[in-house]
Amino acid sequence: MPIITLTDPRTGASARILSDLGFNCFSFTAVVNGRPVEVLDAVPGFESGGQKPSGSGIPILFPFPNRIRAGKFSWAGKDYQLPVTDKFGNAIHGFCHDRPWRIINQGANFVTGQFKLSVDAPERRALWPADFVIEVDYELLHNRLRTNFRITNSSNVVMPWGLGTHAYFRLPLSAESRVEDCLVEVPAAKYWELMDCLPTGQRLPVDEGRDLRDGEYVSVVKLDDVLTDIDCDGPQFDCIVYDERAGLQITQTCPPIFREVVVFTPPNRNAVCLEPYTCATDAINLEQQGIDAGLRRLGPGAEFHTWIDLSASLVLA
Repeated sequence: MPIITLTDPRTGASARILSDLGFNCFSFTAVVNGRPVEVLDAVPGFESGGQKPSGSGIPILFPFPNRIRAGKFSWAGKDYQLPVTDKFGNAIHGFCHDRPWRIINQGANFVTGQFKLSVDAPERRALWPADFVIEVDYELLHNRLRTNFRITNSSNVVMPWGLGTHAYFRLPLSAESRVEDCLVEVPAAKYWELMDCLPTGQRLPVDEGRDLRDGEYVSVVKLDDVLTDIDCDGPQFDCIVYDERAGLQITQTCPPIFREVVVFTPPNRNAVCLEPYTCATDAINLEQQGIDAGLRRLGPGAEFHTWIDLSASLVLA
């Protein structure tokens, strides 16, 4: 499977992207104080294909992140049935994380991929109320990986949508360190109560096992939770992975349109997932119940832009 490699000429940082598998950036190697730091985790052989598309690197989840209950929803008077693919019989993770994307621009330290539903997955076009185009730029800026998103409604009807990413962060961040030395910090005050991975509609204050505002050791928590009520520091917020022994941190910075963060500690794996979402799991059905779950709407021909940054550095005091 062809790999696109980006390099920052100043630091030597690099990123690797699989355009044929969801435009997934499955490796981001920063250089901190002259040391290479692999930020992302991918299962062995991921770049060769045949592995779970959502199980490595940074899967892009669109036009809905996470699950839709039983794959069913209604929109503008029409009922939709999506293929159900998770163990509970739900649709999961949208339409573009497992398909090839087209490269429309590329340089030494950046690349732009495009996915249009009716072109790149035409058999899925009838599964969503509107056709869409999503363009993603990856750009290396020294020890920062900037991801820009441009979403366009290419139909003549209103389009419902939600966007998320599913980044797997490698633990520990140094060969001399241990998973037990790593913490995760997310500035979320509430979480969505879940039953079989789907929200009940209730948002509750974070309890001891889910309160990551002051950081918590990854080795002592077991999480697959949708956190919300994010505290933004001005126009953005940070989710951080710390490796105390290595003296390193990874910072994921997002604007507040990403109002939920799923935190997942995958079993039997030295990694943690920090997944910024613009809406809650099953938002399209929760909204039908009058629950504000963050479902977005884009008018005919309209366009929306947003971004996510990843950076590596020494632990900041």
